[in-house]
Amino acid sequence: MSNRLANAPSAYLRHHAEQPVDWHPWGPEALQKAQQEDKPILLSIGYQACHWCHVMASESFSDEATATLMNTHFINIKVDREERPDIDQLYQQTHQILRRSGGGWPLTVFLSPQGVPFYSGTYFPHVAQEDLPALSDILQSVSTVWHDKREALVTQDQALIKRLIEMVPRAADAVLDAQAREGARQQLSVAFDADHGGFGIAPKFPHPTDLAFLLHRGRDEQDEHARHMALFTLHKMAEGGLYDQLGGGFFRYSVDASWQVPHFEKMLCDNALLLSLYADALTLTGTPLFRQVIEGTVEWVMRDMLLPSGGMRATLPADDKSGVEGGDYIWASEPFRTALKPGEWDVCGAHWGLIDSPNILGQYWHLHVARPVASLARTLDYPEDVVKVMIDAGKAKLLALRQTRPQAEADEQVLTSWQALTITGLVHAAQACQRPDWLDAARAALQFIRTQRWTPEGGLISTPGQAAFLDDHAFLLEAVLALHQAAPQADDITFAKALADTLLTQFEDPAEGGFFFTRHDAPALFHRLKPSQDTTTPSGNGTAALALMDLADASQDTRYRDAARRCVHAMAATVLADPTSHTRLLRAAERQ
Repeated sequence: MSNRLANAPSAYLRHHAEQPVDWHPWGPEALQKAQQEDKPILLSIGYQACHWCHVMASESFSDEATATLMNTHFINIKVDREERPDIDQLYQQTHQILRRSGGGWPLTVFLSPQGVPFYSGTYFPHVAQEDLPALSDILQSVSTVWHDKREALVTQDQALIKRLIEMVPRAADAVLDAQAREGARQQLSVAFDADHGGFGIAPKFPHPTDLAFLLHRGRDEQDEHARHMALFTLHKMAEGGLYDQLGGGFFRYSVDASWQVPHFEKMLCDNALLLSLYADALTLTGTPLFRQVIEGTVEWVMRDMLLPSGGMRATLPADDKSGVEGGDYIWASEPFRTALKPGEWDVCGAHWGLIDSPNILGQYWHLHVARPVASLARTLDYPEDVVKVMIDAGKAKLLALRQTRPQAEADEQVLTSWQALTITGLVHAAQACQRPDWLDAARAALQFIRTQRWTPEGGLISTPGQAAFLDDHAFLLEAVLALHQAAPQADDITFAKALADTLLTQFEDPAEGGFFFTRHDAPALFHRLKPSQDTTTPSGNGTAALALMDLADASQDTRYRDAARRCVHAMAATVLADPTSHTRLLRAAERQ
């Protein structure tokens, strides 16, 4: 038996095809069925490399009793957030309103047949835990509320829609001046971790757009504290376990405050943004550690993420083939030791912390720089270049051994927006490290998009069969202009103008300015977003504004700068209310 997901284009959806849940893909059929049967919708959003998505799938969605409850009381819809970021963004935002807490994946949302959410959560366990009810209990409670308190739900729906409408950025008299930028800087300074770098407490995310804002402020305004916050954080992340010390590239986030132990998922978009950031930091400082990180990250992209088609896969999973989180990356002492010569063990074990207490489950090690090369050389009374040669030799042996481990299935989906971010990262890295071959790689990645994802008649697509969103256009416009500035080709500006014209005709809000996330002709959801915040990726509106200014300079066409100014003006009041969440728009305002 298989459900309706067996032939879905998304591998994440197909992985749910053999479950006893009567899953539907998002579309008119499922929504109409909910209306005809007067049943609420259970919407589950996740993605292929998501650890807790797979836990919930194996615990609950594969359980016959739970599936019976779901099939009896709900119309069940499964969405791949990479395939449909518009659906994911809308319901993540409504979850934050309903629960007054952050979202995440899996996202579990209960909707009216009209698509309006009335209850939501993220991961629900199969058996109740101390702080989480069981999914089966949630299903029964939500079903009871749906039948017994319908009028209250209608009132709540109306209030939610009203709140969403109020949150849409609109043109106002607000001005994004130096004081607004100072406000963001002060907020970041308050949240800054002076001991370990980064912002806030665990779990700790890299926040690349915030760090880019501080780095540029340090460079352009001689703000020494902003410069310190950015560079200190970059240094700590590079030496920590957030960075893969053997294979290159960064993991998703750190579960501790000192960057030692990550959530082991690797995402293309995170690494693209950090590649640009470390390249800018290297250009500013010349720090060898930053060059090392850039080289390792580019090598990882070319080795592990680049597909034969020229596209780049989206994500490497956190779990190994047997389902153990981090199993592809962590070490027991003996395999580590026996892979190396005795002298290499002495150096590498001390360098990466294997002579210290285990940092994973009390018996395994995840590598981080416990003793930098210079201090280790002093301790061992070795020349630094000898220590470095031994570490490099150990790294090659350990990586080769690690790659013999059975690999979990990667997310093969190619996302136009993330590949565009990677093109920009490769360009920045090539310029910082004087590597023309990386410019060639960026050009090849752009060629994939132009041949596989773009036609003048049909426009841009995000994934096969899915019309592109704001981020696809904005990030790609940024990438084309970055590549053109570094290694121009004759038709770059023509292509950039075609992308920009689509932004203006298909995404711009003609009344208020700024850009909606979906095209004007896209199938309507119950609310249309005009996102302004920097999240996992930079704001599409902030990126569009910056890229349109660059295009205006390159093409001498004032239409694009005018559109950028309308965007900044439309977002100004929203940015002032929370400047730290809008650092890319603050940079756009500074340039207008």
